[in-house]
Order: sequence, then C-alpha cells, then structure tokens
Amino acid sequence: MIPRYSRPEMTAIWSPEARFRIWFEIEAHATTALAELGVVPKEAAAKVWEKGRDAVFDVARIDEIERVTKHDVIAFLTHLAEIVGPEARFVHQGMTSSDVLDTCLNVQLARAADLLIADIDGLLAALKRRAFEHKLTPTIGRSHGIHAEPVTFGLKLAQAYAEFERNRARLVAAKAEIATCAISGAVGTFANIDPRVEEYVAAQMGLTPEPVSTQVIPRDRHAMFFAVLGVVASSIERLAIEVRHLQRTEVLEAEEYFSEGQKGSSAMPHKRNPVLTENLTGLARMVRAYALPAMENVALWHERDISHSSVERMIGPDATVTLDFALARLTGVIDKLLVYPEQMQRNLDRLGGLVHSQRVLLALTQAGVSREDAYRLVQRNAMPVWRGEGDFLTLLQADTEVTAALKPEAIAECFDLGYHLKHVDTIFRRVFGAAE
Repeated sequence: MIPRYSRPEMTAIWSPEARFRIWFEIEAHATTALAELGVVPKEAAAKVWEKGRDAVFDVARIDEIERVTKHDVIAFLTHLAEIVGPEARFVHQGMTSSDVLDTCLNVQLARAADLLIADIDGLLAALKRRAFEHKLTPTIGRSHGIHAEPVTFGLKLAQAYAEFERNRARLVAAKAEIATCAISGAVGTFANIDPRVEEYVAAQMGLTPEPVSTQVIPRDRHAMFFAVLGVVASSIERLAIEVRHLQRTEVLEAEEYFSEGQKGSSAMPHKRNPVLTENLTGLARMVRAYALPAMENVALWHERDISHSSVERMIGPDATVTLDFALARLTGVIDKLLVYPEQMQRNLDRLGGLVHSQRVLLALTQAGVSREDAYRLVQRNAMPVWRGEGDFLTLLQADTEVTAALKPEAIAECFDLGYHLKHVDTIFRRVFGAAE
C-alpha cells in the first residue's frame, strides 16, 4: 500500500486508528452483552463506553507496550485499561485474541467491499453513457487480432458493462460471505462466554455470527473474497488492454485523454502513450497475486495457528486499496476516452471489403452452391485482395462461377454495413434493459 496508488477513504479503513477503534467497539459491545447477562457489572460496561467512546487511542503508546508484551491485543487492552481505569478488568471476559482480530478484519473487509461496490457503480455509469454515445458507431471486430466482421464501439462498451455488472454481483456476494463475527473464545467452544454475546456483537457490528469458528473464522471465506477481487482485477485488465490495442499508432481508433501540458516521453516530444491503461494492467497483476496466499491460508493447523496473520496484514490493505485505485482510474479513462469514428471507418475499409466474406459465402450456399465450393470461390477472390491486388466486390462480380449463382446486384447487397448492426438494439436491451 503506497500513496501513489492509494485513495484516502479506502486507506483510512486500514489505518491503525481505525483498527483500534473497531477493536474497542468489539470489546465494548461484548462487555455490554456480558453485563446484560449478569456476568459483569452494568456500571463497568457503562464506564467502558463512557471512557472509550470518544477516546483517541495512542498508537505510539500501544506500539511501545507491544514491544514488551510481543502481543498486539494485550498491548491494546493494557492501553485501554490506562484510559478506562479499574473497570477495564471486566473487558475481554471469556474472549480470545482471535475474537477481536478476526471480527475486526471482517468489518474492515466488509467496509472495503462497500467502497469497491460504489467504485463499480461509478464505472458502470461511465460505461453506459459511452456505450449509448457510440451505440451505432461502426468499427471492425477482430479475432486473433485480425479483422473479422463489423461491430460497433458501443457493443464493445456494452460487453464491458455486462462484465462489470457480474463483478458487482460477485462483490455483493463476497461481502455477505466475509461479514461474519466470532466471539467464541479459545478453540471456539463458548466454554467461557455465552453465544448470546457473539450474537449481540454481530448485530451491533453489522455482521452475522459464524456458525462454527475454531477460535478463528474459517479462511475459505477470505479465500473467496480475495479471489473475487482477482476476478474484478482481471476484468479491469481486459478493458485496459482493449484501450491499449486501440491506441496503437497503426490502429488509433481510441486513445486515453491527453491533458494540456502532459508529456509522453522524456526523449520524444511527439509521444502520447497509453500510460494509464498500462498502469492498470500492472495493478491487476498485483491484485490477482494476493488471491493465492489467501487460498493458502485456508489450511491452518487444527483449531488455529497464526500462519495466516502476517499474510492478511499485507494483502487486506494492499488488495483493497489497489483495486479501489484501479477502478477509479479505469472510470476516468472511460469517461474521458477519445474516440475516432472516422479512423474506425478507415480501418473497416482497409481490407477492401473482405469483412463481408461470410455474407457472400452464405449467399452462395442459399443460391444452391455447396458450402465447400462456395468457400473455395470466396477465398479464391479474397486472397488477392488480402495481398493488395484489387477490390473484393469487383473481383467477385468478375468471377463467372460466382455470377453464375448470384447476380452482380445480389453480390453488392452482401456489402451492406447495416446488415451487421441490425441486432444492436436487441443486445443493448439485454444488457441495459427494455426501458433504455
């Protein structure tokens, strides 16, 4: 987590101040629940809230204590006792450190998910606006990087919209799966704390009780969460690579916005490089990389070990902060993307009509020519055009085997660009809904 690729709202979730505030709330809510059950005095629970609610927890002091205790939760509880006073002895009754740490982590991940979902909402809005703007802007579709058949630029963006709608649903599900609470004590048996305490804390923290915690919340939940982040990152890269390809000099159908005063190269003043989408490709690699250690964290020893702890202290902040930044950056790229319809048309025309080869093939088969012969006739006329030796329509209309099956005007009809766009509205309704 470095400032260059961080945004303040997401970064704040992972600050020591935020973490200690969540720890306090978990401990204070648990103490309140214990007081309601008659385990600790109600006055003590009230005092914990009174002293701690508006307290500023001293991070340096907690770190100082931890250097002696070598235990972060004990260091925090010691500092809390300095703030609360004698009543602090009733805090953490029957609890274990993982009750605090795991519940806190899941609160943080759930809050991070809320920000990521909001990020996707912003991206969806930008994609939708630009998709409708270029709904009928024809461009060449490519397979294997080679000209295939016409599409529209709006369809490219509609595809991305549909993909990020799926990603939004995945994040919502990932948040629901990660938002659990464990206040079950050592080895998760509730031997020294009533399960009703867990239920109360969960309700107060916006979580659900973990059905079975073995002192730790099962890490398959976290593995799924970080895997979803990796999928979202892959979708970011897919769209970023599309922009990068379209910005190549030989293509130049779209490019990143180039601001006044921006410079693309220290050596070559003419350069306008796709630096934002290249950056997004790199950030996506990092977010995906965090999914693997999350999966390796699933296999802990017996009821618990702490081999997962160091991993999560890194990947929790880094993955969510990086993805938050990447989604915001991609939204900006799409929002300001420069689109060149005239160049798209020039590229469509570049192969001299070859992009209509399938329609000629189908027309010949409809006219009674076998598919094998029709393919041979179309390819025979296509290859010279591929080599730059003529125009596809002209060659077809001069081929007596072709004109024996199709009249010249019927061949010409196969070169209608609008034919390829006739179902754009249908696809848009599927993606954006009938009301659009």
